[in-house]
Amino acid sequence: MNGSRTARLGLAAALAFGGMAHAEAAMQEDPNQWLEDIHGDKSMAWVKEHNARTEAELGGKPGFARLQSDIRAILDSEAKIPGVEKQGEWYYNFWQDKQHVRGIWRRTTLAEYRKAQPKWETIIDLDALNKAEGSNWVWHGASCLRPAYTKCLISLSPGGSDADTTREFDMTTRQFVKDGFVKPLAKGGIDWIDADHVFAQTDFGDGSMTTSGYPRIAKLWTRGTPMSAAKVVYEGKPVDMSISAGHDDTPGYERDFVTRIIDFYSSETFLRKADGTLAKIDVPDSMQRHVVRDWLVLEPRSDWSLDGKTYKAGSLLVANFNDWMAGKRAITELFVPTATTSLAGATWTKNHVVLNVLDDVKNHLQVLTPGNGEWKKSEFVGAPAIGTVAVAAVDAVDSDAVWMTASGYLTPTTLSIADVGKAPETLKTMPSFFDASKDVVEQHFVTSKDGTRVPYFIVHRKDMKFDGNNPTLLYGYGGFEISMMPGYNAVMGKAWLEPGGVYVVANIRGGGEYGPRWHEAALKQNRHKAYEDFAAVAQDLIARKITSPKRLGTMGGSNGGLLMGNMLTQYPPTFIWTTTRDDRVHPAHARKMMAKMEAAGKDVRYFENIEGGHGAGSTSEQTAKTWALNYGFLWDQLGKK
Repeated sequence: MNGSRTARLGLAAALAFGGMAHAEAAMQEDPNQWLEDIHGDKSMAWVKEHNARTEAELGGKPGFARLQSDIRAILDSEAKIPGVEKQGEWYYNFWQDKQHVRGIWRRTTLAEYRKAQPKWETIIDLDALNKAEGSNWVWHGASCLRPAYTKCLISLSPGGSDADTTREFDMTTRQFVKDGFVKPLAKGGIDWIDADHVFAQTDFGDGSMTTSGYPRIAKLWTRGTPMSAAKVVYEGKPVDMSISAGHDDTPGYERDFVTRIIDFYSSETFLRKADGTLAKIDVPDSMQRHVVRDWLVLEPRSDWSLDGKTYKAGSLLVANFNDWMAGKRAITELFVPTATTSLAGATWTKNHVVLNVLDDVKNHLQVLTPGNGEWKKSEFVGAPAIGTVAVAAVDAVDSDAVWMTASGYLTPTTLSIADVGKAPETLKTMPSFFDASKDVVEQHFVTSKDGTRVPYFIVHRKDMKFDGNNPTLLYGYGGFEISMMPGYNAVMGKAWLEPGGVYVVANIRGGGEYGPRWHEAALKQNRHKAYEDFAAVAQDLIARKITSPKRLGTMGGSNGGLLMGNMLTQYPPTFIWTTTRDDRVHPAHARKMMAKMEAAGKDVRYFENIEGGHGAGSTSEQTAKTWALNYGFLWDQLGKK
């Protein structure tokens, strides 16, 4: 596999490289340790030098300016679907375009949203706020207090980092509240309990953060008192991943919960009683769980035996919450996986549950309705037969309405609204941002090294020649039980498919395409199986004469960056990129890998976006440049010359 690679070093990569770095440090001094100084003058001079070198090489190629401009036009297009979130009677949206570089937080009514050109009311103009405060805030979200929704908590990040500040905002005055709730810049958050109380989990000073860099302590903070006077609700261990407390504001079911995340796949949840004492929800630490009105919802990650019955990993189970806390153990199975099916999601509305089931990485929607001691199953009316389909509740407390999105590699996203049991109403359709008329989508399966059947999707020209000479981009992720589903990627389509490239997505183990078993099959001592799956797909593409080593490139982001690191065994031409503001994954991992490869004389180039957090950029301009460099590099290495 001698094709080119483009790698984005992500969370899993950081953990792996970090562990290697510690082991190496025990044996010898790290000559590149100075690159860990994120904003130091010497480090930033190194970054700027390498950025300039990469931009000079790739940015000067014929067609680069056009490519960057095309990507920017897609990102700034006013024809994109504005996703909305219902809070009270209003539907809120955060929007960025050429006129609103940092973005605006705005709202409209459902009646207006149904129109082709809705009238929007701007609540916060982030560009104006940044100008007034001399900041570079990036939007991190808003949470408004039920039922009036006039008090909101607005989260803002400097440059896109995970660390952010949260400030109280008054929807009546359209101003940040003087002497209101304010969380200083740190990882964590604050969440409404009522008008005068919030739960706070943040950096309270020395010893208050875990070794993972997240809050270790959750507190109850009362309006009018300093945050330092907030009362401890729960205190975790330094080696825990994070601690949080939250309030369920469902009318008639108001409850407080505390969550202790031990690691990515182990956690504990406690019900906080009126007197402040905690009662643990008695389930295995590895099990996913949450509470919806009367129901305790459980998803075992491994087979679970209880009272003589075994529940399969990946099942969806429910029990009466109050009965469970009282010691009763009556369980109902709502979904049981098979060899080819897994649960992609369960969306709760006021009276129903919509199951999104994957069958060989294809979506199928079902509706479950509780009543008279049993659950009635029916099909979701109006669900498309093909394409990737997702649903989300419009307001899980007050209605049975859901948003439904449908898309595919070649099919622009469509947004519909539907009351469960009734035909969906199409509200918005994204335009075609690239010419897909010449392309076709196929699904294939390949046998991995250990005999496992691995699916992959391929998008190519209908008249593609099977001569091994097609520039092909193979994408992989394989982590955190996340499924790689077909979806409309306008940037990839414009930059890669439209010029004639072949695009492939490998559904390798470590992901969630076949539920927890697919994820757990590539953990720890079996991690290599994810890489073998990826290699098997690459080999199948070559065996089918779709491509050849000199025409094959691979790409991975975040956890996929670790995958790319493992595929670089022969060090083909490589492009590594990261962001200075990524506080989820220290940029030193990418910097030091670049430094080592460069010192070894490898064919490698590097780009570090100064903003962007754990992503490609904070603005359309930054994002367009990053992706133009990526695809420009790929065409330069893989294109027919």
